[in-house]
Amino acid sequence: MNRRQSLLFLAGASAAAANTTLLGAAAFAQETQPFKLPPLGYANNALEPHIDATTMMIHHDRHHAAYVNACNQLVPLWPELASTPMEAILADLGKVPEGVRNNLGGHWNHTHFWELMTPGGPNQPGGDLNAAISSTFGSYAGLTEKLTAVGLGRFGSGWVWLVVNKDKKLDIVSTANQDTPLELGARPVIGVDVWEHAYYLKYQNRRADYLKEWWRVVNWDKALANFKKSTG
Repeated sequence: MNRRQSLLFLAGASAAAANTTLLGAAAFAQETQPFKLPPLGYANNALEPHIDATTMMIHHDRHHAAYVNACNQLVPLWPELASTPMEAILADLGKVPEGVRNNLGGHWNHTHFWELMTPGGPNQPGGDLNAAISSTFGSYAGLTEKLTAVGLGRFGSGWVWLVVNKDKKLDIVSTANQDTPLELGARPVIGVDVWEHAYYLKYQNRRADYLKEWWRVVNWDKALANFKKSTG
């Protein structure tokens, strides 16, 4: 092998080694960062005037992203976090390390929350969900009145949910902080974030005004799909 051939061989070997290193780093990142921030699915300003663009940007890109980042940082400390379905963990939090409840719960709650809002969707529920709401709450107005009251009654930060409970019946529950209804044995149909960061820029301390406007952006098609999935 002459000098020129030797140099070409060494250059090729170095490139191969660099590629292997990059691939290894990418695989390591994928393995240690299994949690991803899901896209909103619509523009930040799509829900205006009911929810403003700045609130949506901060809520999604910063608050939700912080939960995702925290989950990825917890994976090396508790590898089961990456290999166990989120819903299985959140349904039984008795043995999880500190930090998983709030951060995994925050990721799961918000992932559902973005999907439960949409611009220009149906104004009211349809199909089997509408019938179940009428049977349980008397009417759609009865549902909105009760769920809003429970949301206003949540002291501090948390969520209010329309769920299918253990008895396969519609119910309304509230959870503190980033707790989910899964721990209660319930499956969410709709969920409303009543943390102040969800509404404070536009509505300040007027949670009632935020909840009134939130009903105007509900994705009832997604809610119906959640209901069908939850009732089997």
